[in-house]
Amino acid sequence: MTTSTYTVIGMACGHCADAVTEELERVPGVTAVRVDVEADRVSVTSDQELDLAHVRAAVEEAGYELTAPRA
Repeated sequence: MTTSTYTVIGMACGHCADAVTEELERVPGVTAVRVDVEADRVSVTSDQELDLAHVRAAVEEAGYELTAPRA
């Protein structure tokens, strides 16, 4: 298992968190998603290394912007 944390811009409420979670859960290998709207952070747990392009595409499909992975 691996967990990566990303900065996502544009989220403001629970609906935003739900939309991002729903899209990220569709990415192959993702096992859990945790969204912190107030901190503009999304933590994604997966059973394999995720392709950043797939994560970015999922966030954009939800209507938000992935700016960078967080350390």
